[in-house]
Amino acid sequence: MTDKKINKIVLAYSGGLDTTVILHWLKNTYDAEVIAFTADIGQDHDPEQVEERANAIGASKILIEDLKEEFTKNYIFPMFKANTLYEGEYLLGTSIARPLISKRLIEIAEEEGADAIAHGATGKGNDQIRFEIGSYSLNPDIQVIAPWRTWEYSSRADLVDYCKKHQIEIDASPDDPLYSTDENLLHTSYEGEILEDPSVKAPEEIWQRTSSLKDAPDEEEIISIEFKSGEPISINNINNSSSEILSKLNKLAGKHGIGRLDLVENRYTGMKSRGCYETPGGTILLRAHRAIESITLDAEAGHLKDGLMPKYAQLIYDGYWWSPEREALQALIDKTQEFVSGSVKMSLYKGNVTILGRSSDLSLYDSKIVTFEDDENTYNQEDATGFIKINSLRLKQVARRKKKTES
Repeated sequence: MTDKKINKIVLAYSGGLDTTVILHWLKNTYDAEVIAFTADIGQDHDPEQVEERANAIGASKILIEDLKEEFTKNYIFPMFKANTLYEGEYLLGTSIARPLISKRLIEIAEEEGADAIAHGATGKGNDQIRFEIGSYSLNPDIQVIAPWRTWEYSSRADLVDYCKKHQIEIDASPDDPLYSTDENLLHTSYEGEILEDPSVKAPEEIWQRTSSLKDAPDEEEIISIEFKSGEPISINNINNSSSEILSKLNKLAGKHGIGRLDLVENRYTGMKSRGCYETPGGTILLRAHRAIESITLDAEAGHLKDGLMPKYAQLIYDGYWWSPEREALQALIDKTQEFVSGSVKMSLYKGNVTILGRSSDLSLYDSKIVTFEDDENTYNQEDATGFIKINSLRLKQVARRKKKTES
């Protein structure tokens, strides 16, 4: 709460149970106008139903924006240029969506003259941090309302009861679903309830975007992806927009059971959390990008990127997309991608992505140098003697000192 009167609020609104209750609660608690903002970033949703539900509760305005291309081009693909993985496995599907939503919340608040923004993230998770740090990075004076940290409700059952009490029509039951989901063009996540015991296998029925390996086709599918400056521009020689490319990769990967992950991760809030993730197209893209980098990226530039990647991933996971350090790292990463162009051929089969070949006009791979055959004109093997002696000089000195102190 704040002593300052709040007259207008922009709410990140999904149309689900949580944000529907929040919309109603904000109006009653603050006696304020509430603008419902829905970012279409590739989730499965019915815009008409979202608008109808927000209207029924009394939203002063409803904004539903198609942000799939901006999301892919300006957030997902820049992240993939770094081959980003959090804790070695997670492709950051939820994390990378939050900066864009935060940005639009702040922009809409400015356009509409709103005093505050609001979100439906809980007080235990990472999203509250991502939304709020992101928002404060763009507008340090914005007021942020996080109802889950201030109101008296603590469970889904409480919210269902709230809807009954206030005659809010919503298709929800305190017993269903038995887990929470978050979805966008890059991934779908599943957490909570039946997934909270990390020793128990996730039930097959939770997976929505990928076939089981049993049901996946018994024949491999060969595809090619072309890259330009580190970004995919075509699949099988057909050029598409960024979001269309990711959508196509999602379908290809999903059909072949590619992209499932069952992970126990370390949240920024300090607790461990078990999450199940489907990132079908992203799994293909990561393998393909590393493959084209293997022939076009300078060795030490690649090693530098690999060394910095965990820090870059942590910044995204923790909500620091708009920080100076992330922007500095992005500038370095983008510079390394200048010559990362060419084509990668791969096989999709029963959950596996297998690289079959890679080619580029800008390749640094030189068969004349690497060959085991006659190489008199390109590489003098005697040169290796001096190289080894110089690089082992300091280690020889350390070894001599060790012998001296042990004698």
